[in-house]
Amino acid sequence: MESAVTTRNGKVIADQTISADGYSAGLNQTEERPFGDDGGDGWGRGLHAWMFDFGEENRPEVDQITSASAVIMGRNMFGPVRGAWDRQWNGWWGDDPPFHKPVFVLTHHTREPQPMAGDTTFHFVTDGIEAALAQARAAASGGDILIHGGSTTINQYLAAGLVDELRLHIVPLTLGAGVRLFEGVPPLNLEQVTARAASTVLHVTYRVLS
Repeated sequence: MESAVTTRNGKVIADQTISADGYSAGLNQTEERPFGDDGGDGWGRGLHAWMFDFGEENRPEVDQITSASAVIMGRNMFGPVRGAWDRQWNGWWGDDPPFHKPVFVLTHHTREPQPMAGDTTFHFVTDGIEAALAQARAAASGGDILIHGGSTTINQYLAAGLVDELRLHIVPLTLGAGVRLFEGVPPLNLEQVTARAASTVLHVTYRVLS
């Protein structure tokens, strides 16, 4: 007699660093300053300084980010190239990106998968957020899936009701303008799961109820 095998679906987790007024990047984003006017050098060392200079204080949250089995990101997070892929660009992270797992990049323009060192392969998905999630689920084999940004991509998944858990890293500065989390997202019912204050950031995890 054949036995049924049930495949567990891992959680879909959105993880984002935001300012106290809800922005994940400032105005005036360029290739030289991918986070724009972010309170620092434009490379994240204002808003995202907790991650770059984390030492041991924020290691649990960094380890959480890297523990997912597959990653989804928007094209703007992958790089500054717009339109057709008329320029070779393999992400902001050099030859050995920090993911070490399949990464699914949302785009409107087809491109062959890009293998990188360290077991990272970028896959380019042209048919929407649900298709990217389906591919990530297949690659994750029951493990968790991380929606790693930016906020525009996370907002799409939140609005579609596809996020199980929302992890926010709230930095005590305001940007006043830029790319904002929850922009265009209907009201959400969230349950706070954890909250931990570090010296330069507050880490909060919510379960998304509806």
